[in-house]
Amino acid sequence: MEFGLLVPITAFICVVWAIKIIVDSRLRRRLAETNASEDLIRSMLSADEQGRRLSALKWGLVMTLLGLAFGLISALHLDSQNPGTWGLLIGAAGIGMLAYHALVNRLR
Repeated sequence: MEFGLLVPITAFICVVWAIKIIVDSRLRRRLAETNASEDLIRSMLSADEQGRRLSALKWGLVMTLLGLAFGLISALHLDSQNPGTWGLLIGAAGIGMLAYHALVNRLR
């Protein structure tokens, strides 16, 4: 893999993340300036907190299953040219997302 390719990808991710942070902070500032109801602000903050917790659950599931897939790839002595390698990785990520969806629906 060419490491020169990582610089633009990382820069793009950082720009998108910065834009998201700015938009979120402007929304909160506007709500504070317009004297929005206390219930609205409280519900937005609690939804944001719950979203953060659930995001950690989602990525924890996905990363755990991807780690297991990498272990299975190593045990089967597959290389990056084998389509089965990519199938295991993509399938593990998909199963992680589906497991997250099932857990969230059960929690709600």
